[in-house]
Amino acid sequence: MNDKRVLGKIQNPQERIKNFSEVELGYTKEEALKEANRCLQCINPRCVKGCPVGIMIPEFIKYIKEDNIEKAYEVISKSSSLPAICGRVCPQEKQCEGMCIKGLKGDAISIGALERYVADIALKNNFTSVKNIKKNNKKVAIVGSGPSGLTCAGELAKKGYNVVIYEILQKPGGVLTYGIPEFRLPKSIVEKEIESLKKLGVEIKCDVLVGNSITIDDLSKEYDAVFLGTGAGLPKFMGIPGEEANGVFSANEILTRINLMKAYKEEAKTPIKKAKKAYVIGGGNVAMDAVRSLKRLGVDAHIMYRRSEEELPARKMEVYHAKEEGIIFDLLTNPKEILMDEFNNVIGMNVINMILTEPGEDGRRGVIEDEKSIHKVDCDMVVMALGTSPNHSALKDTEINLSEKGLIVVEESKTSHDKVYAGGDAVTGAATVILAMEAGKKAAHQIMEELK
Repeated sequence: MNDKRVLGKIQNPQERIKNFSEVELGYTKEEALKEANRCLQCINPRCVKGCPVGIMIPEFIKYIKEDNIEKAYEVISKSSSLPAICGRVCPQEKQCEGMCIKGLKGDAISIGALERYVADIALKNNFTSVKNIKKNNKKVAIVGSGPSGLTCAGELAKKGYNVVIYEILQKPGGVLTYGIPEFRLPKSIVEKEIESLKKLGVEIKCDVLVGNSITIDDLSKEYDAVFLGTGAGLPKFMGIPGEEANGVFSANEILTRINLMKAYKEEAKTPIKKAKKAYVIGGGNVAMDAVRSLKRLGVDAHIMYRRSEEELPARKMEVYHAKEEGIIFDLLTNPKEILMDEFNNVIGMNVINMILTEPGEDGRRGVIEDEKSIHKVDCDMVVMALGTSPNHSALKDTEINLSEKGLIVVEESKTSHDKVYAGGDAVTGAATVILAMEAGKKAAHQIMEELK
């Protein structure tokens, strides 16, 4: 058995920083078969336990070995409504691949790449995982078309429920559409996955501001159940002097303007002013997406993170790709003040060096400031990628309990409103796509159980 994983082709770093095309090009048939044959087909597969949505991983890999991609897709689709997306953006190294027995003495199986291989073929050939759906008379409204909302919709539609999604933006997909860059998740893939849900009977109404044009209470009177998958779209800032300067952005704004409004194109109606030098503050996947996007706009792009590389929360592959692309990492450093000129334009920052402390109860190392180390760095753009919090505008005029942190309180998936359920970032705070999907799937099954 080969202990080294098969690596698919990727764009050359010097070429890809000039475009927004996908970085990883996916497996060929030969590569997929070779990687699939590394799988041990464990009797008690640890990888399945590591998958939030419970995909039967050895089973779908077995069908890849047999070159039966339609059957492999059928297995994946029993558990996941968005496999082409998950295969690209899930943090597999912390989940299924992190549990893979092969990883103990070599490289774990490239489960994500194999899932993407199957899903891409399925989308290209219009495979249908569910046929002859028998409709029932139950109607469910879903607020938000991000990963939790789409997953909840898919699970319900497969069982014959009439599902209508209400989306505030002009395009569905939530963070999949406006948050994750084209070079990591092509929008054509998101559109095809959503089209697959529509074929199951899911209806999507965009440009609907729930909480204004229609309320949750209105929906609860019209539908048998309502699911809130409104996500966490409000960006967080540091609260340091100078954040009001021209040239300070949230990562959300940068990514939305690039992904949804195509600000990187010459003819864009809302172009981003191209900075000479930009610092993205943060170390998660959103920070990596923002800094790599800016690099493609020709910016001298830096990551500034207050801990060391070992503590970076971003996927290891994203960090690796960022380094390949020439992103500069200013680690153990944190902003204290944003500096501006007489016209309120960013001209730099006063920053301070940080010192790591011993790990706390959660196992994560803390940081303290080195007070004698304050120094200035020059830049003309600062992007905050420090996480997000929920925007509960949809809850206007509706009494649904919130926690002290402003998160929707649920019991399993049910809110304090008798007909309203919730899941994803609006309940947990900002998390990953796959965890939002897990929450949407869980809510769908609770809804089905209670509407029997």
